[in-house]
Amino acid sequence: MIEVKNLVKRYGDFEAVRGVSFSVKEGVICGFLGPNGAGKSTTMNIIAGTLAATSGEVTVNGCDIYEDPIGAKSSIGYLPEQPPLYPDMTVEEYLAFVGGARGVEDVWKAVDRAMERTGLTDYAGRLIRNLSKGYKQRVGIAQAIIADPKIVILDEPTVGLDPRQIIEIRSLIRELGRDHTVILSSHILGEISEVCDEAVIIFHGEIVAQDSLENLTSLYEGLNIVDITARGDADTVRRIADSITAIRDAEIEQKPMGLVRARLSADRDTDVRETLFFRFADARMPILSMSYEETTLEKVFLELTEDRPAPQTQTSAGSSARDDSPEAAFAAQALENMRKAAEENDTEESGTPDTADGTSGKPEPSGETRPGSGKKSRDKQSDDDYTPLFGG
Repeated sequence: MIEVKNLVKRYGDFEAVRGVSFSVKEGVICGFLGPNGAGKSTTMNIIAGTLAATSGEVTVNGCDIYEDPIGAKSSIGYLPEQPPLYPDMTVEEYLAFVGGARGVEDVWKAVDRAMERTGLTDYAGRLIRNLSKGYKQRVGIAQAIIADPKIVILDEPTVGLDPRQIIEIRSLIRELGRDHTVILSSHILGEISEVCDEAVIIFHGEIVAQDSLENLTSLYEGLNIVDITARGDADTVRRIADSITAIRDAEIEQKPMGLVRARLSADRDTDVRETLFFRFADARMPILSMSYEETTLEKVFLELTEDRPAPQTQTSAGSSARDDSPEAAFAAQALENMRKAAEENDTEESGTPDTADGTSGKPEPSGETRPGSGKKSRDKQSDDDYTPLFGG
Protein backbone atom coordinates (compact mmCIF):
# COMPACT_ATOMS: atom_id res chain seq x y z
CA MET A 1 0.00 0.00 0.00
CA ILE A 2 2.89 2.36 0.82
CA GLU A 3 6.42 1.96 -0.47
CA VAL A 4 9.28 4.33 0.34
CA LYS A 5 12.67 4.00 -1.35
CA ASN A 6 15.90 5.84 -0.50
CA LEU A 7 14.11 8.87 0.88
CA VAL A 8 16.36 11.83 1.68
CA LYS A 9 15.43 15.23 3.10
CA ARG A 10 18.04 17.94 3.62
CA TYR A 11 17.75 21.30 5.31
CA GLY A 12 20.81 23.10 4.06
CA ASP A 13 23.72 20.82 4.95
CA PHE A 14 21.71 18.90 7.54
CA GLU A 15 20.11 15.58 6.59
CA ALA A 16 16.92 15.06 8.57
CA VAL A 17 16.13 11.84 6.69
CA ARG A 18 18.95 9.67 5.37
CA GLY A 19 18.09 7.03 2.77
CA VAL A 20 14.89 5.79 4.42
CA SER A 21 13.28 2.72 2.80
CA PHE A 22 10.30 0.72 4.09
CA SER A 23 6.91 -0.57 3.01
CA VAL A 24 3.49 -0.98 4.62
CA LYS A 25 1.02 -3.64 3.49
CA GLU A 26 -2.72 -3.20 3.15
CA GLY A 27 -4.83 -3.61 6.29
CA VAL A 28 -1.90 -3.18 8.70
CA ILE A 29 -1.57 -0.79 11.63
CA CYS A 30 2.07 0.21 11.40
CA GLY A 31 3.81 2.04 14.22
CA PHE A 32 6.41 4.60 13.23
CA LEU A 33 8.58 4.66 16.31
CA GLY A 34 11.49 6.85 17.27
CA PRO A 35 12.69 9.43 19.80
CA ASN A 36 12.00 13.13 19.41
CA GLY A 37 13.87 14.55 16.44
CA ALA A 38 14.41 11.16 14.79
CA GLY A 39 12.71 12.19 11.53
CA LYS A 40 9.23 10.71 12.05
CA SER A 41 7.19 13.82 11.24
CA THR A 42 9.42 14.76 8.32
CA THR A 43 8.98 11.33 6.74
CA MET A 44 5.22 11.33 7.30
CA ASN A 45 4.86 14.82 5.83
CA ILE A 46 6.65 13.63 2.70
CA ILE A 47 4.43 10.54 2.41
CA ALA A 48 1.32 12.71 2.84
CA GLY A 49 2.54 15.06 0.12
CA THR A 50 2.80 18.16 2.33
CA LEU A 51 6.60 18.33 2.16
CA ALA A 52 8.91 17.78 -0.79
CA ALA A 53 11.79 15.35 -0.44
CA THR A 54 15.30 16.12 -1.58
CA SER A 55 15.46 12.73 -3.32
CA GLY A 56 13.88 9.30 -3.22
CA GLU A 57 10.63 7.64 -4.26
CA VAL A 58 7.26 7.38 -2.51
CA THR A 59 4.46 5.22 -3.93
CA VAL A 60 0.99 5.37 -2.34
CA ASN A 61 -1.67 2.88 -3.48
CA GLY A 62 0.24 2.40 -6.74
CA CYS A 63 0.57 6.14 -7.44
CA ASP A 64 3.86 8.01 -7.37
CA ILE A 65 3.53 10.95 -4.98
CA TYR A 66 5.40 13.22 -7.44
CA GLU A 67 4.20 11.98 -10.85
CA ASP A 68 0.56 11.51 -9.78
CA PRO A 69 0.10 13.61 -6.61
CA ILE A 70 -3.69 13.83 -6.89
CA GLY A 71 -4.06 10.06 -7.23
CA ALA A 72 -1.72 9.46 -4.29
CA LYS A 73 -3.21 12.11 -1.99
CA SER A 74 -6.77 10.98 -2.70
CA SER A 75 -5.90 7.70 -0.97
CA ILE A 76 -4.58 9.41 2.19
CA GLY A 77 -6.21 10.92 5.24
CA TYR A 78 -3.66 12.83 7.29
CA LEU A 79 -3.69 14.09 10.87
CA PRO A 80 -0.54 16.13 11.59
CA GLU A 81 0.71 16.59 15.14
CA GLN A 82 -1.14 19.93 15.32
CA PRO A 83 -4.68 19.27 13.98
CA PRO A 84 -5.53 21.71 11.13
CA LEU A 85 -8.72 23.05 12.72
CA TYR A 86 -10.67 26.29 12.29
CA PRO A 87 -11.74 27.16 15.85
CA ASP A 88 -14.54 29.55 14.81
CA MET A 89 -16.39 26.78 12.95
CA THR A 90 -18.68 24.22 14.50
CA VAL A 91 -17.70 20.58 14.22
CA GLU A 92 -20.17 19.77 11.44
CA GLU A 93 -19.38 22.99 9.54
CA TYR A 94 -15.68 22.22 9.58
CA LEU A 95 -16.14 18.61 8.50
CA ALA A 96 -18.48 19.70 5.70
CA PHE A 97 -15.86 22.20 4.56
CA VAL A 98 -13.15 19.52 4.51
CA GLY A 99 -15.46 17.08 2.76
CA GLY A 100 -16.19 19.62 0.05
CA ALA A 101 -12.49 20.35 -0.38
CA ARG A 102 -11.82 16.62 -0.72
CA GLY A 103 -14.52 16.30 -3.40
CA VAL A 104 -16.88 14.08 -1.40
CA GLU A 105 -20.15 13.67 -3.30
CA ASP A 106 -22.67 13.31 -0.44
CA VAL A 107 -20.95 15.61 2.04
CA TRP A 108 -23.48 15.58 4.88
CA LYS A 109 -23.78 11.80 4.80
CA ALA A 110 -19.99 11.59 5.05
CA VAL A 111 -20.03 14.14 7.91
CA ASP A 112 -22.56 12.10 9.86
CA ARG A 113 -20.56 8.92 9.30
CA ALA A 114 -17.28 10.52 10.40
CA MET A 115 -18.85 12.07 13.53
CA GLU A 116 -20.45 8.75 14.47
CA ARG A 117 -17.17 6.84 14.11
CA THR A 118 -15.25 9.38 16.19
CA GLY A 119 -17.92 9.92 18.86
CA LEU A 120 -18.65 13.54 17.87
CA THR A 121 -22.36 13.32 17.06
CA ASP A 122 -23.41 15.05 20.29
CA TYR A 123 -20.90 17.84 19.61
CA ALA A 124 -21.90 18.59 16.01
CA GLY A 125 -23.07 22.13 16.76
CA ARG A 126 -20.29 22.97 19.22
CA LEU A 127 -17.64 25.52 18.27
CA ILE A 128 -14.28 23.80 17.88
CA ARG A 129 -12.63 26.41 20.09
CA ASN A 130 -14.80 25.25 23.00
CA LEU A 131 -13.83 21.58 22.76
CA SER A 132 -11.30 19.87 25.01
CA LYS A 133 -7.97 18.82 23.52
CA GLY A 134 -9.13 15.20 23.34
CA TYR A 135 -12.20 16.10 21.31
CA LYS A 136 -10.16 18.39 19.09
CA GLN A 137 -8.02 15.35 18.33
CA ARG A 138 -11.22 13.47 17.47
CA VAL A 139 -12.19 16.25 15.06
CA GLY A 140 -8.72 15.98 13.53
CA ILE A 141 -9.18 12.23 13.03
CA ALA A 142 -12.68 12.83 11.63
CA GLN A 143 -11.33 15.19 8.97
CA ALA A 144 -8.71 12.58 8.09
CA ILE A 145 -11.36 9.91 7.40
CA ILE A 146 -14.11 12.15 5.97
CA ALA A 147 -13.35 11.01 2.40
CA ASP A 148 -13.06 7.33 3.47
CA PRO A 149 -9.39 7.03 2.39
CA LYS A 150 -7.61 3.71 2.14
CA ILE A 151 -4.68 5.02 4.21
CA VAL A 152 -4.85 7.01 7.45
CA ILE A 153 -1.66 8.69 8.72
CA LEU A 154 -1.70 9.86 12.34
CA ASP A 155 1.23 11.87 13.70
CA GLU A 156 1.42 11.72 17.52
CA PRO A 157 -2.39 11.51 17.94
CA THR A 158 -2.30 11.13 21.75
CA VAL A 159 0.30 13.76 22.64
CA GLY A 160 -0.88 16.06 25.44
CA LEU A 161 -3.98 14.03 26.30
CA ASP A 162 -5.00 12.82 29.74
CA PRO A 163 -5.02 9.04 30.48
CA ARG A 164 -8.74 8.60 29.77
CA GLN A 165 -8.49 10.46 26.45
CA ILE A 166 -5.44 8.39 25.49
CA ILE A 167 -7.37 5.15 26.07
CA GLU A 168 -10.30 6.42 23.98
CA ILE A 169 -8.10 7.55 21.07
CA ARG A 170 -6.19 4.24 21.07
CA SER A 171 -9.47 2.35 20.95
CA LEU A 172 -10.55 4.53 18.03
CA ILE A 173 -7.30 3.81 16.18
CA ARG A 174 -7.78 0.05 16.62
CA GLU A 175 -11.28 0.42 15.17
CA LEU A 176 -9.94 2.37 12.19
CA GLY A 177 -7.48 -0.45 11.56
CA ARG A 178 -10.35 -2.77 10.64
CA ASP A 179 -11.13 -0.81 7.47
CA HIS A 180 -8.00 1.22 6.75
CA THR A 181 -4.25 0.90 6.52
CA VAL A 182 -2.98 3.02 9.41
CA ILE A 183 0.44 4.55 10.04
CA LEU A 184 0.76 5.73 13.62
CA SER A 185 3.70 7.90 14.61
CA SER A 186 4.71 7.91 18.27
CA HIS A 187 7.66 7.98 20.62
CA ILE A 188 5.61 6.17 23.29
CA LEU A 189 6.65 2.49 23.26
CA GLY A 190 3.59 1.25 25.13
CA GLU A 191 1.29 2.88 22.61
CA ILE A 192 2.90 1.06 19.70
CA SER A 193 2.76 -2.25 21.58
CA GLU A 194 -0.96 -1.89 22.36
CA VAL A 195 -2.21 -0.67 19.00
CA CYS A 196 0.09 -1.75 16.16
CA ASP A 197 0.65 -4.97 14.21
CA GLU A 198 4.17 -4.05 13.14
CA ALA A 199 6.66 -1.29 13.75
CA VAL A 200 9.26 0.75 11.89
CA ILE A 201 11.99 2.12 14.15
CA ILE A 202 13.76 5.27 12.98
CA PHE A 203 16.76 6.85 14.68
CA HIS A 204 18.83 9.83 13.54
CA GLY A 205 16.94 9.83 10.25
CA GLU A 206 17.69 6.17 9.46
CA ILE A 207 15.56 3.02 9.63
CA VAL A 208 17.13 0.64 12.15
CA ALA A 209 14.41 -2.05 12.11
CA GLN A 210 11.08 -3.00 10.54
CA ASP A 211 9.08 -6.13 11.34
CA SER A 212 6.09 -7.43 13.25
CA LEU A 213 6.16 -6.74 16.97
CA GLU A 214 6.59 -10.44 17.68
CA ASN A 215 9.57 -10.76 15.36
CA LEU A 216 11.17 -7.57 16.64
CA THR A 217 10.94 -8.89 20.17
CA SER A 218 12.49 -12.20 19.16
CA LEU A 219 15.42 -10.34 17.58
CA TYR A 220 16.38 -8.90 20.94
CA GLU A 221 19.54 -10.60 22.14
CA GLY A 222 19.20 -9.70 25.79
CA LEU A 223 18.20 -11.79 28.77
CA ASN A 224 15.02 -12.41 30.71
CA ILE A 225 15.29 -11.29 34.31
CA VAL A 226 13.83 -13.05 37.37
CA ASP A 227 13.86 -11.11 40.62
CA ILE A 228 13.37 -13.23 43.76
CA THR A 229 13.11 -12.46 47.46
CA ALA A 230 13.28 -15.54 49.68
CA ARG A 231 13.93 -16.48 53.27
CA GLY A 232 17.32 -18.19 53.67
CA ASP A 233 21.01 -17.61 53.03
CA ALA A 234 22.91 -16.26 50.05
CA ASP A 235 25.21 -19.29 49.68
CA THR A 236 22.28 -21.65 49.11
CA VAL A 237 20.78 -19.32 46.52
CA ARG A 238 24.15 -19.17 44.78
CA ARG A 239 24.30 -22.97 44.56
CA ILE A 240 20.76 -23.09 43.14
CA ALA A 241 21.59 -20.49 40.50
CA ASP A 242 24.78 -22.33 39.50
CA SER A 243 22.85 -25.58 39.09
CA ILE A 244 20.56 -24.14 36.36
CA THR A 245 22.42 -23.93 33.04
CA ALA A 246 20.02 -21.37 31.50
CA ILE A 247 20.96 -18.78 34.13
CA ARG A 248 23.78 -16.63 32.79
CA ASP A 249 24.29 -14.23 35.66
CA ALA A 250 23.19 -13.93 39.28
CA GLU A 251 23.29 -10.91 41.58
CA ILE A 252 22.67 -12.16 45.12
CA GLU A 253 22.49 -10.02 48.23
CA GLN A 254 21.90 -11.01 51.84
CA LYS A 255 19.28 -8.83 53.51
CA PRO A 256 18.40 -8.28 57.19
CA MET A 257 15.98 -10.56 59.05
CA GLY A 258 17.17 -13.69 57.21
CA LEU A 259 16.08 -12.56 53.76
CA VAL A 260 18.03 -12.87 50.54
CA ARG A 261 17.39 -11.06 47.23
CA ALA A 262 18.50 -12.53 43.91
CA ARG A 263 18.36 -10.99 40.43
CA LEU A 264 18.85 -13.83 37.95
CA SER A 265 19.46 -13.33 34.22
CA ALA A 266 18.42 -16.24 31.96
CA ASP A 267 18.39 -16.97 28.23
CA ARG A 268 15.61 -15.05 26.50
CA ASP A 269 13.99 -18.23 25.12
CA THR A 270 13.92 -19.98 28.52
CA ASP A 271 11.46 -19.50 31.37
CA VAL A 272 13.25 -20.62 34.54
CA ARG A 273 10.55 -19.70 37.05
CA GLU A 274 9.13 -23.20 37.44
CA THR A 275 12.58 -24.73 37.89
CA LEU A 276 13.48 -22.09 40.47
CA PHE A 277 10.27 -22.74 42.38
CA PHE A 278 11.01 -26.46 42.83
CA ARG A 279 14.73 -25.91 43.59
CA PHE A 280 13.89 -23.40 46.32
CA ALA A 281 11.22 -25.78 47.66
CA ASP A 282 13.73 -28.65 47.80
CA ALA A 283 16.10 -26.38 49.74
CA ARG A 284 13.28 -25.52 52.19
CA MET A 285 13.55 -21.84 51.29
CA PRO A 286 10.16 -20.12 50.97
CA ILE A 287 9.90 -17.64 48.09
CA LEU A 288 8.27 -14.44 49.33
CA SER A 289 8.12 -12.69 45.96
CA MET A 290 9.07 -13.39 42.36
CA SER A 291 8.87 -10.96 39.41
CA TYR A 292 9.62 -11.70 35.77
CA GLU A 293 10.85 -9.17 33.20
CA GLU A 294 10.14 -10.42 29.71
CA THR A 295 11.72 -9.13 26.53
CA THR A 296 9.69 -6.08 25.53
CA LEU A 297 9.60 -3.61 22.68
CA GLU A 298 11.21 -1.12 25.03
CA LYS A 299 14.27 -3.37 25.40
CA VAL A 300 14.42 -3.85 21.65
CA PHE A 301 14.24 -0.10 21.08
CA LEU A 302 16.94 0.66 23.63
CA GLU A 303 19.25 -1.97 22.16
CA LEU A 304 18.77 -0.73 18.61
CA THR A 305 19.33 2.92 19.49
CA GLU A 306 22.05 2.76 22.11
CA ASP A 307 25.64 3.73 21.28
CA ARG A 308 24.51 5.30 18.01
CA PRO A 309 25.64 8.95 18.11
CA ALA A 310 24.11 11.35 15.63
CA PRO A 311 26.24 11.82 12.51
CA GLN A 312 28.18 15.08 12.60
CA THR A 313 26.95 17.63 10.10
CA GLN A 314 28.45 20.89 8.97
CA THR A 315 26.77 24.25 8.74
CA SER A 316 27.11 26.43 5.68
CA ALA A 317 30.02 28.19 7.38
CA GLY A 318 31.83 24.86 7.68
CA SER A 319 31.71 24.56 11.47
CA SER A 320 30.09 21.72 13.39
CA ALA A 321 26.37 22.20 13.99
CA ARG A 322 25.46 22.69 17.61
CA ASP A 323 21.87 21.54 17.14
CA ASP A 324 21.15 18.79 14.60
CA SER A 325 17.40 19.41 14.40
CA PRO A 326 15.94 20.45 11.02
CA GLU A 327 14.54 23.63 12.55
CA ALA A 328 17.95 24.71 13.84
CA ALA A 329 19.64 24.04 10.52
CA PHE A 330 16.91 25.90 8.65
CA ALA A 331 17.14 28.86 11.05
CA ALA A 332 20.93 29.01 10.66
CA GLN A 333 20.58 29.09 6.88
CA ALA A 334 17.89 31.79 7.12
CA LEU A 335 20.13 33.95 9.29
CA GLU A 336 22.97 33.56 6.80
CA ASN A 337 20.67 34.58 3.94
CA MET A 338 19.46 37.63 5.91
CA ARG A 339 23.06 38.65 6.60
CA LYS A 340 23.96 38.45 2.92
CA ALA A 341 20.83 40.39 1.93
CA ALA A 342 21.68 43.12 4.45
CA GLU A 343 25.22 43.41 3.08
CA GLU A 344 23.91 43.71 -0.48
CA ASN A 345 21.38 46.34 0.62
CA ASP A 346 24.10 48.37 2.34
CA THR A 347 26.21 48.22 -0.82
CA GLU A 348 23.33 49.47 -2.96
CA GLU A 349 22.52 52.32 -0.56
CA SER A 350 26.15 53.47 -0.38
CA GLY A 351 26.29 53.58 -4.16
CA THR A 352 23.07 55.60 -4.64
CA PRO A 353 23.90 59.08 -6.04
CA ASP A 354 22.51 62.15 -4.29
CA THR A 355 20.33 64.69 -6.10
CA ALA A 356 21.34 68.24 -6.80
CA ASP A 357 19.78 69.52 -3.59
CA GLY A 358 21.86 67.12 -1.50
CA THR A 359 19.08 64.71 -0.71
CA SER A 360 19.10 61.03 -1.49
CA GLY A 361 17.73 59.90 -4.79
CA LYS A 362 15.34 57.52 -3.03
CA PRO A 363 11.76 58.74 -2.44
CA GLU A 364 10.81 59.27 1.20
CA PRO A 365 7.85 57.25 2.50
CA SER A 366 4.88 59.55 2.89
CA GLY A 367 3.13 57.52 5.58
CA GLU A 368 -0.17 58.01 3.74
CA THR A 369 -2.50 55.16 2.99
CA ARG A 370 -3.15 53.85 -0.48
CA PRO A 371 -6.17 55.66 -2.03
CA GLY A 372 -9.35 53.76 -1.40
CA SER A 373 -7.64 51.10 0.66
CA GLY A 374 -9.06 52.23 3.98
CA LYS A 375 -6.02 50.74 5.72
CA LYS A 376 -3.37 52.33 7.92
CA SER A 377 0.23 52.50 6.86
CA ARG A 378 2.52 49.83 8.27
CA ASP A 379 4.38 52.24 10.58
CA LYS A 380 1.11 53.56 12.04
CA GLN A 381 -0.71 50.26 12.26
CA SER A 382 -2.20 49.59 15.69
CA ASP A 383 -1.70 46.39 17.64
CA ASP A 384 -5.35 45.47 17.10
CA ASP A 385 -5.03 45.34 13.30
CA TYR A 386 -4.58 41.97 11.67
CA THR A 387 -4.64 40.32 8.27
CA PRO A 388 -7.58 37.88 7.86
CA LEU A 389 -6.69 34.43 6.61
CA PHE A 390 -9.07 34.63 3.64
CA GLY A 391 -8.99 38.40 3.12
CA GLY A 392 -11.83 40.76 3.95
